[in-house]
Amino acid sequence: MLSGHGYKSEVFKEPGVFTSVGLLSYALVELCFICLGEMLMELCEENEVLRFWFEELTPSDWFKKSEELDELVRERFGTTVRAALEGRLDSWSETAEGSLALILLIDQFTRNIYRDTPQAFAGDAKALEISLRCVELGFVEHEKMGYRHFMLIPMMHSEDLEVQDRSLALFEKYTEEKVLGFARRHRGVIARFGRYPHRNRILGRDSTAEEIEFLKEPGSSF
Repeated sequence: MLSGHGYKSEVFKEPGVFTSVGLLSYALVELCFICLGEMLMELCEENEVLRFWFEELTPSDWFKKSEELDELVRERFGTTVRAALEGRLDSWSETAEGSLALILLIDQFTRNIYRDTPQAFAGDAKALEISLRCVELGFVEHEKMGYRHFMLIPMMHSEDLEVQDRSLALFEKYTEEKVLGFARRHRGVIARFGRYPHRNRILGRDSTAEEIEFLKEPGSSF
């Protein structure tokens, strides 16, 4: 068909070239279909994210390591998480509930979907920006304590001591004593090491001798 339109190229006369080009073309077409399929998949709404986290799950589910839960989050929210990481849901940050849903997607759900990989922390910087904005705009004054807790939690995940120092007063004001206790523990680790040692292996960072000893202690990995 190509030759009939004058497009036949000598390249296809070379042994194996047609096969290689054909395989490459097939791979590109397949990739396009995968990308198109993902784009056409319906993204979750912010209320679905909040309902899942605060109604379908219990507080005991939020921080436990569970392959079953990780897979559930991946299946239900994987596409929406990728959209959030790519900035396609930035308009959500105009409201308190939308900001919280974004934080959950890129600060919590990433830790489920990409557990033990660098991608687990891919949304942390953006989540911190949203968290600080929640404070600035007064979103953190929300009537629901659970909402306030997770609006602030990107600060707890930060490896910046100044952010950690600022966060303690906020956790004290807007959350409960148990959450404040965790915030103080996180701040203590950053004050001591300047980073979270339990992330070193995942992020390809060399651990110091002191960090290695610290990681042998119970609860050192949160």
